[in-house]
Amino acid sequence: MEVLKHECGVAMVRLLKPLEYYHEKYGTWMYGLNKLYLMMEKQHNRGQEGAGLACVKLEAEAGEEYMFRERALGTGAITEIFSAVHAHYRDLSPNELNDPFYAKANLPFAGELYMGHLRYSTTGKSGISYVHPFLRRNNWRARNLALCGNFNLTNVEEIFKQITADGQHPRKYADTYIMLEQVGHRLDRVVEHLFEQCEAEGLRGMDITHAIEDRIDLGDVLKRCVPTWDGGFVICGITGSGEMFSVRDPWGIRPAFYYQDEEIVVLASERPVIQTVMNVHAQDIHELGRGEALFVSKAGKVRTEQIVAEKENKSCSFERIYFSRGSDVDIYRERKKLGETLVPAVLRAVDNDLNHTVFSFIPNTAEVAYYGMQEGLNEYLNRLKKEWIADRSHLLEEFELEKILSMRVRTEKVAIKDIKLRTFIAEGNSRNDLAAHVYDVTYGSIVPFKDNLVVIDDSIVRGTTLKQSIIGILDRLHPKKIVIVSSSPQVRYPDYYGIDMSHMDEFIAFRAAVALLKDRGLEGILMSAYQKAKKQEAEHRADINYVKEVYAPFTDKEISDKMVTLLTPVGTNAKVEIVYQTLDGLHASCPNHPGDWYFSGDYPTPGGVRMVNRAFIDYMEHVYLH
Repeated sequence: MEVLKHECGVAMVRLLKPLEYYHEKYGTWMYGLNKLYLMMEKQHNRGQEGAGLACVKLEAEAGEEYMFRERALGTGAITEIFSAVHAHYRDLSPNELNDPFYAKANLPFAGELYMGHLRYSTTGKSGISYVHPFLRRNNWRARNLALCGNFNLTNVEEIFKQITADGQHPRKYADTYIMLEQVGHRLDRVVEHLFEQCEAEGLRGMDITHAIEDRIDLGDVLKRCVPTWDGGFVICGITGSGEMFSVRDPWGIRPAFYYQDEEIVVLASERPVIQTVMNVHAQDIHELGRGEALFVSKAGKVRTEQIVAEKENKSCSFERIYFSRGSDVDIYRERKKLGETLVPAVLRAVDNDLNHTVFSFIPNTAEVAYYGMQEGLNEYLNRLKKEWIADRSHLLEEFELEKILSMRVRTEKVAIKDIKLRTFIAEGNSRNDLAAHVYDVTYGSIVPFKDNLVVIDDSIVRGTTLKQSIIGILDRLHPKKIVIVSSSPQVRYPDYYGIDMSHMDEFIAFRAAVALLKDRGLEGILMSAYQKAKKQEAEHRADINYVKEVYAPFTDKEISDKMVTLLTPVGTNAKVEIVYQTLDGLHASCPNHPGDWYFSGDYPTPGGVRMVNRAFIDYMEHVYLH
């Protein structure tokens, strides 16, 4: 319903055979390039602001380009960057185009290493210069570095101070540039050390170059950098000499999966992407562990290594609820479970009156949870039927039996996503008027003034679409009651590990809690939490999330009820109720992904705690006290 900016997406391909091998077996030397394209397109949901790719040739001669990059902005960026790559081949003769040896020697992007990125801005910074991969050039192949990632660091300032203390001068104050310079600096030191070692052994000229490229170990580079990073991340890199790596944060906040066989190594942000593109089974694909890195050497040796000790599992639950493709076998099952666990609360909301309740969903991401809710409701009905039939207190007459057997869950496609809100409508009233028509309804799908209408969504974050569009359009059907169901718990806190949620007053849960404090004369709690947060910040600590105190006086239901007051448009005739998933229901549905800081405020890293307190301080100083 409310579009949140997704996490970024990454894709990597490493061919383990010469280009001619793939041309012979698959009919094209572009096998690796094509696989990268497919993996990026399959993750198009993860990047709507830009895309980029980088490529390395392993066998280029001195004086020949061996590292290539292409980037573009906008929702059509994937098509644009691959069109730009293929434009290099447009004027070739058929013989040249189908000759892998010619391609290897002469054509750009005809290489063995590929890395792709799909970008969603998490910092508000935009423009082509912020589109990954980032490139660091040098005359030594081993010191050339391309970097991309799905990440957001919470301690950029600290790292910036560290690397400037070493004498570096990053071109931009942005986390990706700073990471590039930090990793690049360590890479420089390793190469310099190997150069001195090779010289001492009596090696000269290109023999030194080849020896360095054979001996370089990026594990040593990452072990000096990764422990300094606070945040959620999957960072990927390739060097001009043919090294490839990907490393995951020690809490497992951001996801990464890889597959290898004797021909290829691929990595992506989502498992079903690899399943589909490589046509392999889920069990053949490995998840990169917490704090673990995948390496492929210039020689094609594949290994994993623990770069930093793994910490408590905080794999992102919102990834399962919302961000990842629902075609993953586990995510599909978990989303259905999220819908099923809501059944008792939904039944209470409609007083167990299934005969006069219609169930539907908000297109399209809530559809899987809707199926799970249907299954749970059918199980409830079956239990009810069994109890009535098993009741031997009197003999069932035929009409009674027919009535019992005909009981069913009433499901309809009530809400229809009709148009996409166009950003060129900038003026406020025009935009709001258009927003009210983003959804349409199926008229005649419920009995007016008699039926309850239950619609499930995957999350309610800001509440804007509910107020501007959903509730008003559903009320046109004249239901007796509208029950909005969220398959996720109340989103109360910003994310600082890669998703575009940062300001406290964006959250309808927070606005509801503040409104309740005002209603009940408890505004002193706001000032107390603010003063504690300021004191903690002044002491350079990040121990306690004081925003929790804003919610502490109230039950989940009290906050949900206040949201209804804030979000129900004037003139709505139906009674409205909002039912949220519980934290217990979330963890029961997604047991292997306990990262729930959006809902609980339990941030896995000190940087998250520091930033949520800073967001609260900003709210108090610029909104509440302004």
